Amino acid sequence: MKSKPAASVRLPDFVEPMKAKLVGSMPSGGDWIYEIKFDGYRALALRVGSEMRILSRNQKDLGTKFPEVKDSIAALDVQDAIIDGEIVALDEKGRSSFQLLQGIEMGQEKPPIVYYAFDLLRLNGKDLQGLPIEERKAKLEELLKKPPGVIRYSVSFTKDIPELLERAGKLGLEGLIGKRARSKYEAGRRSGAWIKVKLHKEQEFVIGGYTEPEGSRKHFGALLVGFYEGKKLKFAGRVGTGFSDKLLSSLYSELNEIRAEKCPFYNLPATGRNRLSPASTARFRGPWFPKSGFGPRTVLIEIDLSGRRLRGFGGTVFPKNDFQGFNCGRMLGFGL
Repeated sequence: MKSKPAASVRLPDFVEPMKAKLVGSMPSGGDWIYEIKFDGYRALALRVGSEMRILSRNQKDLGTKFPEVKDSIAALDVQDAIIDGEIVALDEKGRSSFQLLQGIEMGQEKPPIVYYAFDLLRLNGKDLQGLPIEERKAKLEELLKKPPGVIRYSVSFTKDIPELLERAGKLGLEGLIGKRARSKYEAGRRSGAWIKVKLHKEQEFVIGGYTEPEGSRKHFGALLVGFYEGKKLKFAGRVGTGFSDKLLSSLYSELNEIRAEKCPFYNLPATGRNRLSPASTARFRGPWFPKSGFGPRTVLIEIDLSGRRLRGFGGTVFPKNDFQGFNCGRMLGFGL
């Protein structure tokens, strides 16, 4: 029988999720445990008695969108708890696919959903954040010995990690998450106690605006991206392919609401009325060179608009020297 909370117990406060630091390779020294890196929505499950919330890293409600996760949390035999995990959509091979998650928002058929739980921050009135990760994981594994519904325990690995990484690559997985042994949970921090090792070379750039469409194209032409040199944002390139008509419309509706006035790129002309300011980001897979710009095989893989991630584009990136005729008067600006 499930234990009942005392009348004074309320829903636990939101805890900002701990962040992983991106590294180029696995550390050579020290004790680490590793987990599969899932490609989904980071989600914090908060529960007390019959009350619960499933929240994103930006405290947006995910319980309404994923009722199967909420129902599974409700079925846990706990008084209260805070679980850190990832909501993922599974493809036909059982791999997490962010593109399938994105497809739900675009009205596509809903794929199988799983909530992979990888940390336990609170259990039955006790704050566990100060405990070593091994103890937190042990308590979580015990709690999920017979997981209800769509909850699954995210298994840890401590041996043969290079082989594990190679196998993950062959399976088409995104990478591994490494967590320093005996580390505490550092809410909201990217201290380096958690790291992410990705299997593909990726780089992140700031989105500074987008061009107006030309010809039969609707909504917008290309996204303009750059990087910081000190405190100045330098234009690096543009990406204009890989967007479906529906995605162009959806992005345009959001960006059109958040125009700004100042052109962020110091190396583009700043004439005209429509200016822009940077805040959102785009992530690319492939080479980028400081002098020559993006390599010929670089593609756009993700856009992050204030925590809302969009993936699955495959859009080609044009090099930084291909901006003839661009100026801030021809851009529709946005900032978040």
